[in-house]
Amino acid sequence: MAQAAHAAARVPTSAIDERIDGALQHLRNPKVQAGVVLGSHARRAMSEFLHGRDFVEIPPVIVAPVTDPLNHPVSDPRVDYYGHDFQLTRSMIFHKQLATLAFEKVFCFSPNLRFEPLDRSGTGRHLVEFTQMDLEVRDAGRDDIMRLVEEMLTSVVSTVRSRAAPILQELGRTLPPISSRLRRVRYEDAQKEFGPSFELELSRRAKEPFWIIDIPLLEREFYDREDPKHPGFLLDMDLIYPEGYGEAISGGEREHELGRILERIRAKGQTPDEFRWYVEAARQGLPPSCGFGIGIERLSRWLGGLRTVEETTLFPKRIGAWSL
Repeated sequence: MAQAAHAAARVPTSAIDERIDGALQHLRNPKVQAGVVLGSHARRAMSEFLHGRDFVEIPPVIVAPVTDPLNHPVSDPRVDYYGHDFQLTRSMIFHKQLATLAFEKVFCFSPNLRFEPLDRSGTGRHLVEFTQMDLEVRDAGRDDIMRLVEEMLTSVVSTVRSRAAPILQELGRTLPPISSRLRRVRYEDAQKEFGPSFELELSRRAKEPFWIIDIPLLEREFYDREDPKHPGFLLDMDLIYPEGYGEAISGGEREHELGRILERIRAKGQTPDEFRWYVEAARQGLPPSCGFGIGIERLSRWLGGLRTVEETTLFPKRIGAWSL
């Protein structure tokens, strides 16, 4: 901590002033303001849609003894509070699964913190701090949730077209149509045809959102459920935006049986002790469930046809950069 403070003290006052100046100019940028308003409309539309289907909105969890391990390396900021070790929320995955013990259908607008590596700084899709609408449904299967997403996205696009028409016109944005049933593409088929960058290539070619399904076991975290009919593949699904905007949604069915959870943890090279709190909950019994998370900033970017996710938030936390 002392080293960080000392390093900050060496930053010239003029450089600090320039950073503050840039942040204030960002706040005044009409395109940024439009992106924020689109996000506001999208949140409201999703909330109305889900409340209309008897979902319970739960409060977000900011710090906890366990959070999403993710399937790619990120820094792991922790907080020691009177000897209790807490992590900052990377996603609500464990908490929303546990929430289905209390309610059948839950959703949450969850602030997430992911201290990503520098190689993601130029994608236009990543921020250190972002908001995700996380959703989970007890006893639901993948097909159930995919249908729910298709209905929700159709509703959100229709609502934004209506309520934010002047903003879309100002941005010169015409939203593409959304089919009632979106195309499904198998992960391995896409990878075989387009190589490791298949997701972005397919996104650039697409005219409307589409699904990537049947994701290989090792490509995802231990909590995603392996398909009992197709060992080695997960009952997962990713929704991909068209026009090169990339991933919109990641979700799937969850492992809920203790034996399977322990087996999957060890297969990932992790230990049950790392997830003791969650493992104990599974020992007492977790219901089957399925859900997804959708990033609000990425959704706002696509809705507005914006260049980067930074244009959808007033205070963007850029990877490896200073920010307010």
